[in-house]
Amino acid sequence: MTKQPAELALMAAAGRLLASVFGMLDRVPLAGKSTLDIDTLVERFIVDDLQSRPASKGQYGYGFVLNSSVNEVVCHGVPSQSVVLRDGDIVNFDITLEKDGYIADSSKTYLVGDVDPVARRLVQTTYDAMWKGIRAVRPGARLGDVGWAIERHAKRNGCSVVREYCGHGIGREMHEEPQVLHYGTRGTGLTLHEGMVFTIEPMLNRGGRSVRTEADGWTVVTRDGSLSAQFEHTVAVTATGVSVLTLRPEEGGMLSAAKNL
Repeated sequence: MTKQPAELALMAAAGRLLASVFGMLDRVPLAGKSTLDIDTLVERFIVDDLQSRPASKGQYGYGFVLNSSVNEVVCHGVPSQSVVLRDGDIVNFDITLEKDGYIADSSKTYLVGDVDPVARRLVQTTYDAMWKGIRAVRPGARLGDVGWAIERHAKRNGCSVVREYCGHGIGREMHEEPQVLHYGTRGTGLTLHEGMVFTIEPMLNRGGRSVRTEADGWTVVTRDGSLSAQFEHTVAVTATGVSVLTLRPEEGGMLSAAKNL
């Protein structure tokens, strides 16, 4: 569970590479592209440009390099040529990357074109909730502190937290201990200590928190058809706080800003 300094350095290197994948996607006009088009683009970038491995492809029998979750899709949306992104959509791309034996995991919800204010607020609330959770990470804190911070922010902004899916430890394997719930009670749960690495990846719904899995066995949607959004980072507990291993360049001030959200 605890990573040594040499392992943390390799994980940080994988995290920087994964951050650059999102930097590439930030420059792509999404409207009119299918989610399979995006999957192909990301695979080529990871393999050809970054000389890395898309860690999700082949994991648990999954055939793609990313999850593409559009609008009411909560998570695990399967890329398809028939799912074309349209003006007003929101879409989460959840991407993993392995380099030199270590895996990084991150996701970002994108606004496609002119998105209505309700959807924009959901996406912003989800992003801010993730940062609330990240800011709670430090040696001696408890996992319940992380979940409590996320859930509190979500509820204050009229959103529900999906409970069926959680963050997770990560390293040589994509899913390691511990499980990181996005709801909880302060002062409870596993005590955090230096060298632990895990993801924080809240999924927030505009309506109720109930979800269901579609017939493909992968795609999870809201039961009431309401919009859902997600953000994710891989983080490491440091001697004094937290390091965000998948931090993107534009996020440099977010950790301190989360205090005032």
